Amino acid sequence: MTAESRGRILLVDDDKFFLKVMSDAFTGADFAVVTAEDGLCGVEAYAAGDFDVVILDLIMPRMGGVSASLEMGRLAREPEPIFILLTSMFQGAPHEHPIPEMGAKVHIPKSTSPLDIVIIVEQLLERKRRGAGAA
Repeated sequence: MTAESRGRILLVDDDKFFLKVMSDAFTGADFAVVTAEDGLCGVEAYAAGDFDVVILDLIMPRMGGVSASLEMGRLAREPEPIFILLTSMFQGAPHEHPIPEMGAKVHIPKSTSPLDIVIIVEQLLERKRRGAGAA
């Protein structure tokens, strides 16, 4: 299966080490990955590309994850990608909301292992492809 058939991921985070670790995890799972160093660069990358999933850090300089995801949501795109916010503000299990909260339906603690984040994304994409809806 090619990277394009697995999906395109936009990773937005100001932590360069975390961005590299996450990028490596997704490319290792045969996803195509584009990275951005803050929310403003993320919005620019989103406008220029076509993504299946957008993963954003909650707190970043210039534009945080909430503002960036809301701005990306305003840019008409069908089908809309899955928006995921990563945050170190809570340590609970990853959770999903029926309607977006803070610009995303899925919130994942930043302490979640990169492999687990890849697995969560794979599950969300598979469910979306089957038409199950949520996310």
